Amino acid sequence: MMRRKNSNKHFSTMGTRKKVHAFVRVKPTDDFAHEMIRYGGDNRTIDIHLRKDTRRGVVNNQQTDWSFKLDGVLHDASQEVVYETVAKDVVAQALDGYNGTIMCYGQTGAGKTYTMTGATENYKHRGILPRALQQVFRMVEERPTHAVTVRVSYLEIYNESLFDLLSTLPYVGPSATPMTIVENPQGVFIKGLSVHLTSQEEDAFSLLFEGETNRIIASHTMNKNSSRSHSIFTIYVEAHSRTLSEEKYITSKINLVDLAGSERLGKSGSEGRVLKEATYINKSLSFLEQAIIALGDQKRDHIPFRQCKLTHALKDSLGGNCNMVLVTNIYGEAAQLEETLSSLRFASRMKLVTTEPAVNEKYDAERMVKNLEKELALLKQELAIHDSLANRTLVNYDPLDEIQIAEINSQVRRYLEGTLDEIDIINLRQIQEVFNQFRVVLSQQEQEVESTLRRKYTFIDKNDFATISAVQKAGLVDVDGHLVGETDGQGFGLGVSAFSTKPGKKSKSKKMLKEVSSLAKKEGASSPVSGKDFEISTSKTQLTQSSKDGDVKDMLLRDRETSNIETLPSDSPKEELRPPRPGTPPAKPAAFEDFKNERGSEINRIFKENKSILNERRKRASETTQRINDIKREIDVTKEALNFQKSLREKQGEYENKGLMIIDEEEFLLILKLKDLKKQYRTEYQDLRDLRAEIQYCQNLVDQCRNRLLTEFDIWYNESFFIPEDMQMALKPGSSIRPGLLPISRIVSLGEDDQDKFSQLQQTMLPDGPDSISFYNAKVKTEQKHSYLKTMMGLQQAHKK
Repeated sequence: MMRRKNSNKHFSTMGTRKKVHAFVRVKPTDDFAHEMIRYGGDNRTIDIHLRKDTRRGVVNNQQTDWSFKLDGVLHDASQEVVYETVAKDVVAQALDGYNGTIMCYGQTGAGKTYTMTGATENYKHRGILPRALQQVFRMVEERPTHAVTVRVSYLEIYNESLFDLLSTLPYVGPSATPMTIVENPQGVFIKGLSVHLTSQEEDAFSLLFEGETNRIIASHTMNKNSSRSHSIFTIYVEAHSRTLSEEKYITSKINLVDLAGSERLGKSGSEGRVLKEATYINKSLSFLEQAIIALGDQKRDHIPFRQCKLTHALKDSLGGNCNMVLVTNIYGEAAQLEETLSSLRFASRMKLVTTEPAVNEKYDAERMVKNLEKELALLKQELAIHDSLANRTLVNYDPLDEIQIAEINSQVRRYLEGTLDEIDIINLRQIQEVFNQFRVVLSQQEQEVESTLRRKYTFIDKNDFATISAVQKAGLVDVDGHLVGETDGQGFGLGVSAFSTKPGKKSKSKKMLKEVSSLAKKEGASSPVSGKDFEISTSKTQLTQSSKDGDVKDMLLRDRETSNIETLPSDSPKEELRPPRPGTPPAKPAAFEDFKNERGSEINRIFKENKSILNERRKRASETTQRINDIKREIDVTKEALNFQKSLREKQGEYENKGLMIIDEEEFLLILKLKDLKKQYRTEYQDLRDLRAEIQYCQNLVDQCRNRLLTEFDIWYNESFFIPEDMQMALKPGSSIRPGLLPISRIVSLGEDDQDKFSQLQQTMLPDGPDSISFYNAKVKTEQKHSYLKTMMGLQQAHKK
């Protein structure tokens, strides 16, 4: 007997830990086993009774009665009642920042996919998933104080492999690398899974229907349309407050999981590929149950999430930061009672699992920066007030400009030279810059010393063996590394004089040794030279001011010619591509050029004109921006000069006449000049704003022309090269059909128009469900798209034949 107490209200309080909610939904049937399956009066209990097997004899200890206490029993419940009971609270709390997961589990054919997705042909029979999408967008409209972003993804797990059900969209395409499950501190995510932004309800339904058409299904004796894979449809919600001062925003996700059904091979009669799929399905569901048992055991430390892709992908949902709800679908027939018992046991074990739902709050970095800038400005103002109250002179706390840094550098140099006794301390920025200028002066002095030594000596890397060998051959250094030197007025090196050295002649060794060093480096024999590898004066491997008459340069050149052989790249011409076979459609780039010169010439001309106007406006905007920058620099210079004149006037004493301040002519002219510059600045800035508006308008025109050109080209290309010749008669001039107005799918099959179907659906369905227009719009568009693609593939195959 398994009974569990539960609260009367779902998700009434969000505590630290909470139980998983489990519901059971019974599939309606005409052959319901009333004697074996009974419901409790509280609509939460379901009792199972089995007759004893008389073949076991008189002593028979077989268990015949089970009772399961769940959060609700849904018997003969409509889709709307199921959603209100199971999913509405989970979706509502998702917009408050709580993650949610709704999972359908059960035997094959028990109604899991119907519960989750529903019947797309009838709006009233839609399932949890489309209703959740509708509720999300309704709640977004009810929150005008927040900017809410909604994204979706659709994952399929088939035979322990991950697939993106939305990869067939033209802007996604198949991934070159297989998708993988990745964990990070924020949780578990699928690397390579496409996530799509949906701005309205109809877009979300289109993505749902697109993914549903790509799911793998098969038929067996227990279910004609059996899902052969697990699917996870995820809704990502991100809500930002429209109040700019609010830094925090919330994120959440809703996982809607449709599990493949467990099946007994003896009952389903699966064979071949379907048998292999059933093996993978049963294996993953077995691992899921093992993970649930481990989560329900408080003494267990290790949870086997990594045993299969399903449990690994749902690690966040199973016992993590999530509101978890399980819907167990069962049969009501006596023939399926053993599988019903197994499903109810799974639901009871799931109720033992606890989760830790918490609000997912994040911080907007851009808004934090803006708020910190405002706070910084207020602190500066408050600091200025304190300075004035303390009778301190005006202190500038802004970052130092170039003039102030140059002044500090001059003070540091005078301090080091001894002409300045001390440097006055003003604020912390000035102290930091003083130390920085000490570092700059020291670095400059080191460079000057090194430059002086380089003018006097030639440096050789002590690890450069090729140069050392060449120097020894030239007789400038003996085998022991001792130098051969001569007096040159600057100093002398000790060592044995070279055989060819003649007294009284200046040596040209410095020039020759530089050539030796450069040639040796070109050979590539030396390693990269660092400052620590240089030796000066009397090092073993150095080269100093000594003479040698041998032609070392010629010797090294001969060695280089004999040792280095460079291979020239081959300039063999590439093979020309063979022309396309007769009847083969030309490449799209070439066809596009022909189209622009013929049928699309007018659109192309308008496109070029708009683009030239756009480029001209951009050029004018760039010139205006340059002028504004020049005026701004001139304003800054004028302000500095004016401030200087004011400070000079204050030092000399101010003169007043009848309460008016008397200023000199130079300061007056600076004021007039500053006024004119500001007027020019405002005029140019207004021109720049007008130009930017024109640029935006021209850019929209260019984009429209480009899209129109590409659309017309696609129509022309398909009609010219993919429609059979016997069908092109209807598209010739003078016929009843004009090119581009009729999709290719209509040329092959001119049955009932989809628009007529949609009009009929609106007449019959909208009076009962006024909110269904987005649902049916998305359905019709998806059907039209797949019908078009199917027809195009057929035409291409027929053309190849």
